[in-house]
This record gives sequence, C-alpha cells and structure tokens, in this order.
Amino acid sequence: MPDLRRGVFFGIAAYTMWGLFPLYWPLLQPSGAVEILAHRMAWSLLVVAAVLIVRRHWSWVRELARQPAKLALLTVAALVVTVNWGTYIYAVNAGHIVESALGYFINPLVNVLFGVALLRERLRPLQWAAVGFGTVAVLVLAFDYGRLPWIALVLAFSFGLYGLIKKRANVPATESLAVETLVLLLPALGYLGFLQVTGAGTFAQQGAGHALLLVGAGVITALPLLCFGAAAIRIPLSTMGLLQYIAPILQFACGVLVAKEVMPSSRWIGFSIVWLALALFTYDSLRAARKTRTARRAAEAAAVAPAAQPERSTT
Repeated sequence: MPDLRRGVFFGIAAYTMWGLFPLYWPLLQPSGAVEILAHRMAWSLLVVAAVLIVRRHWSWVRELARQPAKLALLTVAALVVTVNWGTYIYAVNAGHIVESALGYFINPLVNVLFGVALLRERLRPLQWAAVGFGTVAVLVLAFDYGRLPWIALVLAFSFGLYGLIKKRANVPATESLAVETLVLLLPALGYLGFLQVTGAGTFAQQGAGHALLLVGAGVITALPLLCFGAAAIRIPLSTMGLLQYIAPILQFACGVLVAKEVMPSSRWIGFSIVWLALALFTYDSLRAARKTRTARRAAEAAAVAPAAQPERSTT
C-alpha cells in the first residue's frame, strides 16, 4: 500500500506539472518557440545525466547499443516528441492554450484509434460511442474556429504516436529520455549557436533571469517525465488513465481563467461533447478493468481450491 500511495503521488505530481506548463512558457518571451524548444532539449539532457550519475546506472548503455532496432525507435520517438513540444510551446505563446488542452483531452481517443488501426484491437461498443462523440466534437469545434483545430489534432496524434513508439521500444523512462535528448542535442546546439552568432538569440541578451528561466525549461521537461516513470511502475494502468485528465483540466483552466481566452457558446458545446466522450471512455475502461480483476481472482481461487481440499481416505 505505501508503494501504491507513492505511485499515486508521483502520478499526480507529473500531470499537475504538465497541466501548469502554460504558466511557464510565456515567461520565456521574447524567445521564440523554436529557441525555447532547443533550450528545452539541451538542458533536459543535463538533468537526466545528473540523475543517472546519482543513480550510478550506466550498464544500460552497453545493452542498448547492441539493440539497433530499439535505438531506431527512440530516434523516431525523439523526432515525434519534438513536433509535440514545439507545437505546444507555439500554442501557449500564441494564445491557444484552450485548443492545446483539447489536444490532450482527445488523446485517449486517439490512442484507441491507434489500437484499432495499428494493433488490430477490437473496440467495445462504448469505446466506439466515445470515438464517435469525439469525432462530432472535433467537427463542432472546427465550425466554431472556422478551421480544423489543427493544434489540438497535432498534439493528440503526435503524443499518441510517441506513446506507441515508446511502448514498442520498451526502454525505462530515464534511459529513454537520455537517448532521445542526446539524439536532439546536436541540432539544438547548432540552432542555438546560429542564433547567438547572428544576434537573434535571447539567452545572453535578456539578462541573467531570462537565462535561468531558459535553463529551467530543461528541468521542468525532465522532472514530470521522471515522476511519470516512477508512477507507471507502481500503480495500475486504469489509475494512470484517470490521473491523465489532471493535465488538460489544468491547461483548460489556465486558458480560461488566467489567459482569459474567449469561449463562445459553440466552443463550450464542443468541449462538452468531448467530456461526454471521455466519461463514456472512462466508465468503460473502469468496468473492463473490474471484470478483468474479478475473472483473475476467480481463476486464482479455482486453482487454490483443489489443493485446499482434504485427501479422502482410501480405506
């Protein structure tokens, strides 16, 4: 039980930090989204390296070097998460926090679609209903925005694809993040060097406070991922599924209450349909998890029962 409580704490911490990201990125202006992204890549590698040094855990490097397929998957994951991070930073600093929250609200539904399209999974009726409502919500919001909510769709599909690749790679969170940021390090340093040479960079031009905030982008990138990894090995997947809604709820609150983004009635209708879809999806997931636990306990009881019966006398 203590381990479970720690897992829930780590999960809440991870999703709360992700949910409050919209409060941090505006502090980095006048840095552009790509410059912030480059600093995020570079400094997060140092944070992960520091964690690995403290843990004195380097044996995985040799093991992973012998598995080129996993290295290739992590390289693709690095490119996909770059798209996700860059889009998210742009969305927040361009005043589209609510639309970015929408992306993470519909991400569970995108994961279901990936399961059907790529893993040949079969959906239950309520899952199909949730996907249907999610599709309707996107259409309603497209009508409201006057365009497809492309920020939300890019965030949802890129993060869903990232999760799928990471699942296939099956590498622990810290080690995986180390490889991903190492892949991105040279392009990030090259771009930052170009900015400094041309005088377009902000790291050295906006004062020590601004430089520290850019360094902090690496810390707040690595910390929630490390908490997430600690939670994932301690609590059931169904619990993680519930905790994941903390992030978009907080993002949505930041957009509406802090950034004061306009929310016309049509947009509220679209989000309400999304929330209905997620309610159906969550209910179905919890019901399926409960049935699985019940069936497993029944099977364990049936296996123990014969051994517990006293031997009959043969006289």
